[in-house]
Amino acid sequence: MLQTLPRSLRTAGDAAEVARRMHDRLARHGLELPVRLWDGSTLGPDQMPYRLVLPHPWSVRQLLPASDLTAGDVYVSGYLDIEGSLIDALHHLHGVRSATDGGIPPRTRVAMTRDLWSLPAPPSSNDDGDATAIRHHDDGGNDFYPLILDYGLVYSCAIFDADDAAAPAEDRSALTRAQVRKLDTVCRKLHLQPGERFLDIGCGWGALALHAARHYGVEAVGITRSPAQAELARESVEAAGLAERIEIRVADYREVTETFDGIASLGMGEHGGHQALGAYVEVLVRALRPGGRLLSQGITTGRPIEVRDLSQAKATFVGANVFPGGALIPVEEMVRVLHAAGLETRDVEQLRPHYALTLRHWVANLEAAWDEAVAEVGERTARMWRACMSGSVIDFETGALGVVQILAVTPDARLPLGRDWMRPTRP
Repeated sequence: MLQTLPRSLRTAGDAAEVARRMHDRLARHGLELPVRLWDGSTLGPDQMPYRLVLPHPWSVRQLLPASDLTAGDVYVSGYLDIEGSLIDALHHLHGVRSATDGGIPPRTRVAMTRDLWSLPAPPSSNDDGDATAIRHHDDGGNDFYPLILDYGLVYSCAIFDADDAAAPAEDRSALTRAQVRKLDTVCRKLHLQPGERFLDIGCGWGALALHAARHYGVEAVGITRSPAQAELARESVEAAGLAERIEIRVADYREVTETFDGIASLGMGEHGGHQALGAYVEVLVRALRPGGRLLSQGITTGRPIEVRDLSQAKATFVGANVFPGGALIPVEEMVRVLHAAGLETRDVEQLRPHYALTLRHWVANLEAAWDEAVAEVGERTARMWRACMSGSVIDFETGALGVVQILAVTPDARLPLGRDWMRPTRP
């Protein structure tokens, strides 16, 4: 350790003194944080629902802008840890940062930066590289996602009623009911009828295709680019006795050549980027029969006219790890793209609070199965998921992000009046 310390810091005790001095400076300006240092000593209040853990003398230095690491990267790399609730920690830090922005005098900021630079640099290691090397949704496989998701393995925003919204985040049955409620909402909004053809793009493990075939009598096709997902989905279809009415394909959406009465696109529009969205929607429109209906559910930016290009070098930690190369757009832009493709918007519903609740359940499930998750995908990937999902809770709860369901139909579609027919009847 001593070889990694600069001349000004000969011992870890010197680094601890710098950390205490920085902590005191922040506390004097309203940013009092609960902290545990690498030597076991604690700083700040004891009654908080979380504590920042700095396991190394160089941990704080990695938060310097010049390090090219976001706070999420620092956590994933193990330079800092969180005891207790990561969501509570992020909420507290978000609130304190908002309250203290501009409140720390320039002279104090310079002194704090000088202190940070005096801390030791981390030792060279091949393990300290870019956290985005662990990105992408399907890395976990069929053994990882059951640790996080509901019993039906639905990987998109659930829809809660009042009772399930009040349930503890550890209650997986409440999450499962909320996901069935979402599946039924999709089928109801699409007004699926027995014998119709239904396409689920990005079908995951087949939950929506199963629900639509079982309860609405449709002939369903689900497509996924993950062979592992398709294998498990086909097993579920066989077990349900619905193999004659459900086909699960490993394919790209552009390979679909048939037409359908109803199409669901849940969480797919975010991944292709803003420029590709129009082409994506045009493919879906060509796959609609006369009178066809499209239900699009996707994450949006929370501010008008804001397009967030996640392919940029300065993309957020969540964008870099979950939607590499994608883009988030405001809801009005999605409506515009659907109209430009010749569809008519019949319904728009904001589900932002529901996604915050969904993510709280996923985080709770992951934390409860932490050792299993680490054994399955490794600690860095498990940390990435915990950080991304916890950070997304904050984005949805503060309105930085939204998630919107849009029902768009061909001009000749015949649907009932009002909205009562859209409401779920299950569970």
